[in-house]
Amino acid sequence: MDAPIRLPTLFLSHGSPMLAVQDSPAGRFLDGLGRELPWPKAIVVASAHFMTDRPMLGGHVQPHTVHDFGGFPQELYTLHYPAPGAPDLAEAIAQRLADAGLPARVRENHGLDHGVWVPLRRMYPEADIPVVPLSVMPHGTAAQHYALGRALAPLRDEGVLVIGSGGFVHNLGDLDWKHPDAPLAPWAREFGDWMHAQLDANDHDALLDWQQRAPHAHHAHPTVEHLMPLFVALGAAGDSAEARTLHRSHEFGSLALDAFAFD
Repeated sequence: MDAPIRLPTLFLSHGSPMLAVQDSPAGRFLDGLGRELPWPKAIVVASAHFMTDRPMLGGHVQPHTVHDFGGFPQELYTLHYPAPGAPDLAEAIAQRLADAGLPARVRENHGLDHGVWVPLRRMYPEADIPVVPLSVMPHGTAAQHYALGRALAPLRDEGVLVIGSGGFVHNLGDLDWKHPDAPLAPWAREFGDWMHAQLDANDHDALLDWQQRAPHAHHAHPTVEHLMPLFVALGAAGDSAEARTLHRSHEFGSLALDAFAFD
């Protein structure tokens, strides 16, 4: 049997839940992304909407679809993403994390939040690849999430796709909800350009210190959970991996939907 092809790791901005159904540049990008990648045997998704005080994995054999949002069109609440779970993989990852000094737990009844199922519905609409959700720690640092990713790095050689699902710029209180096509706000552009420059330079030290060094860091992320999946994906790619920008777009003036591969 041939060895699995080494997979990249991904950071995807999942935007509004409307990304699941709406025609948009980000949606069209995701529609094609799954076809461009080697076919994974399983997917691990570190989601900004699965928040715990220590690493936790979803281990349900058939995870339910969680509609963890309000105020959107009714059609979104009828959508389901019936991908199977992978309890054995979840347990194996938890053990790897524990071996790396990161005590983790498996939550057997955990479902797929919209940070997981919205991008996967566009990438893999047949929902036939096993999925394991992974939590982020909203009070954790970038370095802690990078270390979490480093413990996942062997998965790349085992046919498992590691995805960090969050938001490149994510300040819901500053969105221009009345103008979806509003130009990108200068502060959001400056933050994004700084992040792109450090990713292009593979400057992990600067990236891990983003809250102190990046312009408008707190404005771009009043809370950090939507950027932490990027550091999981970065760590899971390994020390020699380089960043590739896969997509850049935005909505509502500052909701940046950038996506990256690390390989």
